[in-house]
Amino acid sequence: MDHGASKTGLAACDALRITTRVLETARLDGDAPGLVEHVAELADERDAATVLIGLPRLASGDEGARAVPTRAFAGRLASRLADRQVLLYDESLTTKAAEERMRDDDVPRERRRELRDSYAALVLLEDWLEGGGVGGERVRADAEAER
Repeated sequence: MDHGASKTGLAACDALRITTRVLETARLDGDAPGLVEHVAELADERDAATVLIGLPRLASGDEGARAVPTRAFAGRLASRLADRQVLLYDESLTTKAAEERMRDDDVPRERRRELRDSYAALVLLEDWLEGGGVGGERVRADAEAER
């Protein structure tokens, strides 16, 4: 997923990790409890063992400004999905790659803006899968969320 302040891009793969697809962008505040529940429901529906969340990084490799709220969200989600693996994974250049992918997929220009975040999530997921479905930073349940 591509976590954002006002919308979150989502993508999924099948159980065998062969096919991937874009899911509808969640138009929920990035800090809203409803977003945690929405993602948890999607994970339950798909019996997902892992939820992958893009970690914003700068070209220097340092974490970008969006990393703090993304990490906070990831902690809350890990608390909600205690029986699943929640991972943070470098999302560098996924938006640029998503733009290219939408052009390649002949996504009409007027739909690209609304699909950009979910295509970024798709690129993130495919990159992780191409790496063998390993890597990323495992998120521990947020202590505050567990209280």
